Amino acid sequence: MRALVTGGAGFIGSTLVDRLLAEGHTVDAVDDLSTGSLTNLGDARAQRRHGFSFHQLDIRSGELVELMAHRRPEVVFHLAAQADVRVSVQRPVFDAEVNVLGTIRVLEGARAAGGARVVFAASGGTLYGEPEESELPVRESHPQRPLSPYGVSKKAGVDYLVAYRELHAVECCALALANVYGPRQDPHGEAGVVAIFASRLIGGEPVTIYGDGEQTRDFVYVDDVVDAFVRAATRGGGLLLNVGTGREVTVNTLASVMAARAGVDVAPVHAPERPGELRRSALDPERAGIHLGWRPFTELADGIDAVLEFVRARPT
Repeated sequence: MRALVTGGAGFIGSTLVDRLLAEGHTVDAVDDLSTGSLTNLGDARAQRRHGFSFHQLDIRSGELVELMAHRRPEVVFHLAAQADVRVSVQRPVFDAEVNVLGTIRVLEGARAAGGARVVFAASGGTLYGEPEESELPVRESHPQRPLSPYGVSKKAGVDYLVAYRELHAVECCALALANVYGPRQDPHGEAGVVAIFASRLIGGEPVTIYGDGEQTRDFVYVDDVVDAFVRAATRGGGLLLNVGTGREVTVNTLASVMAARAGVDVAPVHAPERPGELRRSALDPERAGIHLGWRPFTELADGIDAVLEFVRARPT
């Protein structure tokens, strides 16, 4: 398979690149390195004989379409995004430029490549808005009511996939991701709470919990997510599929488990609740099980151990 991964130097994207190369596929990684890092692609770049190429490009650029027309990937995994909800609120035009216009460029590139299949990273944590307690874990049939510009831009991406499938026969699959965590996640910028907590705990510093800490999230390990992307390369055409565990974990529980796994006895610090933050979140993965044959296989404690090991080994 000839694959192209946008956001290929990011933490999810680079993990996907490694998986694809390990399976013998030819891979082009595209990233503007605004948040991604070539360090994440160290193994891939050292094994160029296996058919890996890196292209430093902004997905908003027309050069992306030209590249895809030339390289003619069979599958495009579109992970590049402006992924910080706070940035989307502060800079909604920038968010739309990257997430909406960038996605259109990817779809135009898929057309230019002769009809490449597009697997799109949607956001399950923002797509469905604030569900009622009785609606958790959320199914794909839940109304899409994003409450941030980032969520709106991701919803628009899904809508564009549907339109291109109908108008231009560009096959697609959208994966609504829960809170993805794992090695290579940057504890700065738009990082998830697991990466942030790990960095602070290994540094002997207290973690900060906003509000009462009883807000919940659905934490899904990066290798599990990558497995869903690989499966979606050949299955789930035209569908939106949740990729999560279906289980809620409170931030308080996460902090406690991570401190115990790290062997650190530092009490967390509480700060005021951040406005606009979802109170509870969990995604029902049953549909992905039916259409992709996918299920999460990494327990939270095991995933946390892998993150802590990665942080310990990372140069300071």
